[in-house]
Amino acid sequence: MKKNVHNLVVLLIVCMSITFSSRAQAIENPGEYMTAITNARGGMDAKYMQYLSAAAHGRRARKVEKLRAEVIETINQSKYKTTDLPKYKGDNTLRQGAIDYITLCYRVFNEDYKKIVDMEEVAEQSFDAMSAYLLLQEKVTEKLNEGFEQLHQTSMTFAAKYNVKVDSTKDALDNKLELAGKVNDYTNSVFLIFFKCNWQDMEMTTAMNNKKVNDVEQSRNSLLRFATDGLKGLDTLKSFNGDPTLANACREVLKYYKKMAETDVPKLTDFYLKEENFTKTKKSFDAKAANSRTKEDVDTFNKTVNEYNEAVNNFNKTNNAVNKERTQAISTWEAAQKKFADVNMPYYKG
Repeated sequence: MKKNVHNLVVLLIVCMSITFSSRAQAIENPGEYMTAITNARGGMDAKYMQYLSAAAHGRRARKVEKLRAEVIETINQSKYKTTDLPKYKGDNTLRQGAIDYITLCYRVFNEDYKKIVDMEEVAEQSFDAMSAYLLLQEKVTEKLNEGFEQLHQTSMTFAAKYNVKVDSTKDALDNKLELAGKVNDYTNSVFLIFFKCNWQDMEMTTAMNNKKVNDVEQSRNSLLRFATDGLKGLDTLKSFNGDPTLANACREVLKYYKKMAETDVPKLTDFYLKEENFTKTKKSFDAKAANSRTKEDVDTFNKTVNEYNEAVNNFNKTNNAVNKERTQAISTWEAAQKKFADVNMPYYKG
């Protein structure tokens, strides 16, 4: 029995010696050590890109919540793998730099992206809310970029210290991540121009449905100003990698909003004024006894009725045309958004 135990101990020592020997050889070479550090988070970067791709093509962060949870799990796995790696000959700078970056990614996906998902629910309620929502996305991207740049600098310092020749060419995944960030920035800048007008149009429609003429007029003036300013902004906006389709689609929507605010809405508000005049005239006419009404009273009332009936017909005609044009303009814009993302945002399924 003692002999068997002794043999087992010897076997374990031999196995451990082989393991430590192999591990020591792996970390003796600084280039291989850098590769090991990079490979430890390879799954994390791939899953992160998968999340960005899915969110961008769907334009909804909440729809990919399950994938965000998977990203967090992959980040944790990457941290365990990196933590398990030894220091390089007592030098912990690269290993710690990688751990710091992974920790940053965990906070971003666990906390910041959670805020983005929560803000998504209220983003469309106002222009300020949407601006804050997109700004948070921008800040989160900046935070990740700064963290990655810090890790890159740490890697370059390590490589220089140990005379490792580093290939400066970015790999396919890094290129996809960089492109995804640029697509998001460009898309958000164009979308915000659109949304400012779209939100004001919704405010104006609400006021119109409530027959608040003064509120309609205020919204109309704001919409006209936003559309005019937006068109000027689009004129100075460059196309994305030679693709002007998203900006062009936004321009067409803004032209519709501008035309509606200038010509269509005044016709609609004119109806409410005539309706108000008709109501007052009818009330005054009905208040008089039939035998006390003069010919002038009857003629005035009949004229008002005819004007009101004509106004009703014109209102319905204009309102139907506005609604039809609005639906078409928004549908075209949404289709252009999807096509732009399909063409420019990298697809990545891991």
